[in-house]
Amino acid sequence: MTDQCPINGERLAADFVRLCETDSPSRQEGKVAALLRDIFAELGAAEIIDDGSAAVTGSDTGNLIIRFPGDPSRDPLFFNCHMDTVEPARGVKVRREGDLFFSSGDTVLGSDDKSGIAAIIEAIRCLRENRSAHRPLEIVLTTCEEIGLLGAKSLDPALLRSRMGYALDSTGFGTVITGAPAANRLNITVRGVAAHAGLHPEWGISAITLAAQAVSSSPHGRVDDLSTINFGTIQGGKATNIVADQVVIRGEIRSHATGRLESLTGQVRDIFARTVSDWRDPRGEARGRPDLTFTVEPDFPVMKLSADDPVLRHVDRAARSIGLKLQYAIAGGGSDANIFNGHGLQTAIIATGMTNVHSTDEQVNLADMVGLTRLLIALATL
Repeated sequence: MTDQCPINGERLAADFVRLCETDSPSRQEGKVAALLRDIFAELGAAEIIDDGSAAVTGSDTGNLIIRFPGDPSRDPLFFNCHMDTVEPARGVKVRREGDLFFSSGDTVLGSDDKSGIAAIIEAIRCLRENRSAHRPLEIVLTTCEEIGLLGAKSLDPALLRSRMGYALDSTGFGTVITGAPAANRLNITVRGVAAHAGLHPEWGISAITLAAQAVSSSPHGRVDDLSTINFGTIQGGKATNIVADQVVIRGEIRSHATGRLESLTGQVRDIFARTVSDWRDPRGEARGRPDLTFTVEPDFPVMKLSADDPVLRHVDRAARSIGLKLQYAIAGGGSDANIFNGHGLQTAIIATGMTNVHSTDEQVNLADMVGLTRLLIALATL
């Protein structure tokens, strides 16, 4: 298989550096999308589709779907990466020490997720150069993954011919992610009554005090083996001499069990509602009553694969065919794979070798990207 498709490590490295040094922060993926269109067109892609999702996501490009025809007797397969990177991501300069790649230190590197994209490019190059028989392949490159999986959420699954695939988007190497939690976003507004804090504090109702009571009464952190709750931002108040009349809280609840997710969401909602409704005016002089708005936005569905699923059986066979020992793990975060699995498209996540992601210490090893490329070729040709 891969012995018939020799991988050019230096070519892979050059593609990786070129991708990383083409800035693509979320909603500004247009430059890297244009570069990728040129690369895949040069490689002979049969179709390169912009799905028009920019109108929904606010990006300067849509998601890209690139097709390479293959043996029509085999089921098609897709590989997915996201084109965007977290900030700081402008003016990226790649530093190389041997086979290790870093950023110059002022930005992220962008190996999340350009290490995966570079491996896909090299895999396609190898398959085309050696005229290797392979499955029909679809490459799905999304926008705005880092700010809420917006590209994947806006992608029409009917555009894909493949029914299963692999998202190349996790840290480490030789690891396949088989499960990830579902998540709800919480948008909570606690309203009190403003008053002068020195002259007439008894006329007011402190939204900050009520919000603090509700947050402290709510479960938070890792609440069980399957679930987490986090209150991420709190904003409120206007000045130190004004009783705060409003607090806005943003939070999230995640769980690997959908029923538990809904139960915990209901529990937190009830605590906030009870805190507000149980408020009592200690002096009988408050000029109003507190109020609450509590909205829940489903963020992404649960991802849960079993060992018998075709997508895991296939990657296991492919890895064994090249002598790669895989580890299987459950993740705590969401990715495009959650969205694809929610559409009925079996999707496992494959680690790309990147480490220290979302920081200026991000790095990746060329040997891991070469290993990932070998696995992609095996997946395509097995």
